[in-house]
Amino acid sequence: MTQKLMTNRRGLLMGAAAGGLLASSPLVSRFAHAQSSGPIKIGFQQHSTGIGAAYGRWYGRTTEAAVKKINEEGGINGREVQIVAEDDGTDPKRGAEVVEKFANQHDCDVAFGTLFSHVVFGSAPAAGELKMPYFVVSEGHHVASGALNRYTLQPGITDVKSQVQAMAPYVAKNLGKKVTMVFPDFAFGHDHRDFFTAAIEAQGGEVLKHIAIPPTETSFTKYFPQIPRETEVLYHVMVGPGVLTFVKELGEFFGPSSPAIFGFIDSLEAVDLASPGLEFLENTYFWEGNPRYAQADQTEYDKAFRAAVGVDANGASVSDSADVSTYAHMFGCWETLHVIKAGMEASDYKGPEDRAKLIEAVEAMGAMDESAAHPQGPKIFNGKTHQTFGVQYISQVQNGKLVKVHTTSIEDTMYPDEVDYTTQSF
Repeated sequence: MTQKLMTNRRGLLMGAAAGGLLASSPLVSRFAHAQSSGPIKIGFQQHSTGIGAAYGRWYGRTTEAAVKKINEEGGINGREVQIVAEDDGTDPKRGAEVVEKFANQHDCDVAFGTLFSHVVFGSAPAAGELKMPYFVVSEGHHVASGALNRYTLQPGITDVKSQVQAMAPYVAKNLGKKVTMVFPDFAFGHDHRDFFTAAIEAQGGEVLKHIAIPPTETSFTKYFPQIPRETEVLYHVMVGPGVLTFVKELGEFFGPSSPAIFGFIDSLEAVDLASPGLEFLENTYFWEGNPRYAQADQTEYDKAFRAAVGVDANGASVSDSADVSTYAHMFGCWETLHVIKAGMEASDYKGPEDRAKLIEAVEAMGAMDESAAHPQGPKIFNGKTHQTFGVQYISQVQNGKLVKVHTTSIEDTMYPDEVDYTTQSF
């Protein structure tokens, strides 16, 4: 069944419902002149169930907030924006079915929102066959590698290859050069395995051991004896419902004699750092796509973004301090929706017949300044590879909170093109 995010009246745009507005409100009447062409319908492929459910919930909240803002500012080309959400179960097969439903049942203009890389891989071919622009919020290197198609773009969030390339110099200089990696055994984890291994070797380091763990695993202690004794840095990135157990068991295994620890915040997304058993993380380091805790140099854009999404200075829901957000990733939904808006306005998008024009407009975007539309930081979109590049953050756990200690440049994250999608026909 189609899930309408925070709406309980047929035909009422999602953003208006999220704001508690009625059909007769000024917001709805603002679009009256554009009703002949109907709303812009964006299919939201949401991980409402499965291993991505925590992300899916916060991707949903961020999407609601972004659409509310866009509609309050006049929508897209004077038309209201409506989200049609479908649960893909964080499953590749269902992902492809959802994309087909967006095109054939819901008459959506574009599809958007996918996070887990195996779902992107399963869905992108359907998007290409249906000629449905597919804006993913995933981080996998699948888009920029050339493995997908011209209809698939990742303009609102950076990819793993760029992230680890920017992290490796800091790790090698400050933490150590003999690394053991623990990662989930699917495409996202394999990206970390391949690209960080190459990146640390470029810094004169080496990976002593790769430990791949099934993403649905719920107990991890049995894997830890594989960690070589000479390990100087333990690099971890885990996802799914067992992440809290993973980090707790890691602490129990090492006790006070652990190597330096560098993690990707994926291992603790939606997890409260104050949870019992996480005390050993004090002074360890994490990559963050966007700092969970409001920093001393917080920008006006981050402050406005937190307020819009309903997130406090600690990265939790303003209505429930125990409900911790996926703050390092969910900004990608906000920024991607603003990219879709900018692309549709630049191409004077009117309907599905203009989808190619929309893609060409996004391909031409280039630099994106830090702004209310891009609160995570400035970015450069590479139209040839359909991948955005942006600053990255390294944070350290200090007194139970993540404190930013390093910000990379965009240039630190860039690598040679592996594909030119603009040469592919529509």
